[in-house]
Amino acid sequence: MAEFDWTILLDGFFGAVCGYIASRILGGEGYGCLGNVVVGVIGSVIGVWFIKVLHITMMEGIIGRFVTAVLGAILFLSFIGVVNYLQRNKTTTKRRTRTK
Repeated sequence: MAEFDWTILLDGFFGAVCGYIASRILGGEGYGCLGNVVVGVIGSVIGVWFIKVLHITMMEGIIGRFVTAVLGAILFLSFIGVVNYLQRNKTTTKRRTRTK
């Protein structure tokens, strides 16, 4: 019988916590449990990539991983916010031109 892989469950929990913390830092309410997991996991990948590209030395262990994931999630949420703002602005501009 195959053993249960606890790392998947721990990564999901870790992603949810990091996604929630990042959204609260940026002043949001979070995206629900599944949304926070997605934001945290994507943020963790972005954070690791960003640190490697910039050649930043980060702490080892869970604390370094946590900081990296939260910073990556903040970058990801900031990007989502900019895209939402631009789309909202584009939609508002289209409505204004139609009514004139």
